[in-house]
Amino acid sequence: MKWTTMWANAQSIIMPQAQRYAKDLTLRYPIYIPFNGNKIKITLDNFCIDENVKIDSVVISLGNNLSDIQNKEYKYVTFNGNKSVEINKHDYVISDEIDINLFENKFLIVSIYLKDYTNLEGGVYVCGKLSKGYFAYGNQTLNEKLDINTSLETNWVYFLSNIDIYTQDDNFCVACYGDSITAQDWPDYMQLELKKQNINNIAVIRKAVSGTRILREYNCIKYQSYGLNGYHRFMHEIKSINNLKYVIVQQGINDIIHPVGKDINIFRPLEELPSSNELFEGIKYYKECSDKLNLNFIVGTLLPIYNWRTYNNEKEIIKNEFNELLIKNYDCIDFNKELGIYDSGVWKFKESLDSGDHLHPSKKAYELMGRLAANYIIYKEQK
Repeated sequence: MKWTTMWANAQSIIMPQAQRYAKDLTLRYPIYIPFNGNKIKITLDNFCIDENVKIDSVVISLGNNLSDIQNKEYKYVTFNGNKSVEINKHDYVISDEIDINLFENKFLIVSIYLKDYTNLEGGVYVCGKLSKGYFAYGNQTLNEKLDINTSLETNWVYFLSNIDIYTQDDNFCVACYGDSITAQDWPDYMQLELKKQNINNIAVIRKAVSGTRILREYNCIKYQSYGLNGYHRFMHEIKSINNLKYVIVQQGINDIIHPVGKDINIFRPLEELPSSNELFEGIKYYKECSDKLNLNFIVGTLLPIYNWRTYNNEKEIIKNEFNELLIKNYDCIDFNKELGIYDSGVWKFKESLDSGDHLHPSKKAYELMGRLAANYIIYKEQK
């Protein structure tokens, strides 16, 4: 038996809004369980917030799906024996070991209660077939179901970073690291595809923040939710994962599409547009970090961006050169080739694989990406 991370989430800042603080609030997250275990540890992370936060209680129970309904048998999570915990700014806490029997393909329900005014800026948006959350007014952590009149669904995850399970030795996890494309559906489809193929010893976990870049980050409130650059973020996210065997990186497109010139957007100067070699240096840093952690490092090519609102031929060339460097130098899942079609020097999404914005894939495309990633890991495991 060993500790393995069965679920994880990146850390960033939420999209700007006037309400920075919350009071008397319950957060509830149904977490998919990929394999059996009998103990868990929970990590709460305050990495991106500039002040201490207090968590008044964390309650866990079992569930059967992505709903807010939990089993009546619940347990409090403790931190050094206490139900409440204060997390220092830019820091994290790991809970005590909590005995609980978990069963694969079921759900762990995690409820977090914030009694007093709490800075609620730290969070990330995620979505997919296995991803959903809820918030509710008042302390509803022990409620079997949240009050329909005082609760809503949310795709924002606050504070909850890693969940580790004490499980069989042959179980391990794969981390999917990236930006909005990875914060959306394909990692969930990857997990489902592995299960479909009767691969039951792999947990697929997501470490993704929409808008993030490899090389640069924003210092303005307008784009604060776009998070930290890779040099500030990658090692923090990856080193926290227990029994991690593979990391799949699919990132770099925002470095290319964001710069437009100060005459159009003062926060997005054209001089921030990188060369393909500069982007590749960032990937080399990711590889060096992965080597230090003895991880199998895999990259995914960038997807088509033809007709995206900031698209031009220069950006097309940079993207294509970067993809060629990835394919030539690393273990690579060529998402671009499978989702795109090449026409006169330009890559375009294949029919029905564009979400409509010419940047993000459609649901069908995300399912295809998940299948490609799952099959690649299966291939690596069989070698």
